[in-house]
Amino acid sequence: MLVGLGLVILAAGTILLLLGKTNLPIGRLPGDILYRGKHTTFYFPLATSIVLSVVLSVMLYFLGRIRR
Repeated sequence: MLVGLGLVILAAGTILLLLGKTNLPIGRLPGDILYRGKHTTFYFPLATSIVLSVVLSVMLYFLGRIRR
């Protein structure tokens, strides 16, 4: 089970890496928080997290409906 979870995380990371090379604004949406100080940078992808959560919830909902 742990190996399977690792493979899912690896696949998700690879997909996000490939999407980052396109012109899609994944990780750079208007609601993402970015603070740059003199010696620090803080980035919190709030809007990206919400969008990914909604998309994954809808996908899992339909997957559950199909499996019944």
